[in-house]
Amino acid sequence: MANVTVERIEAASAPQHRGGLLRRVTNEFAHPDRRLAYLMVTPAIIVILAIAVYPLLYAFVLSFQFVTPNRPSHWVGIDNYINMFGDPDFRTALINTIVFTVIAVSLELVLGMAIAVALNRRFFGRGFARATAIAPWAFPTSVSAVMWALMFQDQVGIMWYLAEKLHIYTGNILGSTGPLMGAAIVVDVWKTTPFMALLLLAGLQVIPQDIYRAAIVDGAGPWQRFWRITLPMVRPALLVALLFRTLDSWRIYDLFWVLGQRNLSSLSTYVYEGVRISQLDFSLGDAAAIFVFVSSMAIAFFFMRVLGTRPTE
Repeated sequence: MANVTVERIEAASAPQHRGGLLRRVTNEFAHPDRRLAYLMVTPAIIVILAIAVYPLLYAFVLSFQFVTPNRPSHWVGIDNYINMFGDPDFRTALINTIVFTVIAVSLELVLGMAIAVALNRRFFGRGFARATAIAPWAFPTSVSAVMWALMFQDQVGIMWYLAEKLHIYTGNILGSTGPLMGAAIVVDVWKTTPFMALLLLAGLQVIPQDIYRAAIVDGAGPWQRFWRITLPMVRPALLVALLFRTLDSWRIYDLFWVLGQRNLSSLSTYVYEGVRISQLDFSLGDAAAIFVFVSSMAIAFFFMRVLGTRPTE
């Protein structure tokens, strides 16, 4: 008897729910201000659909086809993805991207937090220090890569000289994959740590100073204040900075291409090698492009859901 009653209630409430949804949509467009808002954002939505969503969907369809220039394409299903994962060049590019992203972002997080904490203190010339600290981030990546490539140059570069004198590495740094990856990480950390520090500094500045004063009165030391007050309260800005830098490192292209002189591959360079005209094999390039997009979305979802970076924070 109770089950019958529950079923009747659910059946009676279903049409009301649909009617309620339709009523809410009608009310949204019935309100003059809200209707005007929807009309004003419609052109932007159309442009986004035209220049972003449509090419993405088209690339997704092409990733399941065998595509060559000036010839009809035909459906091959998931063969492109199977061939992509079986390609040693793709696996090398994937491993390089993972290693670069994990190490570079970790170093930038630690150094960026240290710089942000230092710049958040009151000292003479703080404004000048903040302005100069952001300078490396202002350099275009290609310019930074060329500049550092000269410093890593064998026999003449200052970084090569220091690496040899400190017995870190004695060969051609830009001529081997391992040292070249280390050099790329150094360049990226030098360039983008200020960006990480800037985001974290913005989070530090919204922390009320009264909390620190109360902690000092209670006898909390510097490390206790950092772990119990600074780190928890800067967590939203920290996670946003991690998300931005992780996605930026995951799609790294220009640094590897310029510094490595095509000797260091990433997922983005693999996509370019697949879709460039001289390669004449768009199928693997399209599949790799979709893989980069889907993996980037998965990383963003991980940060937003698992680590708690939500708009409400």
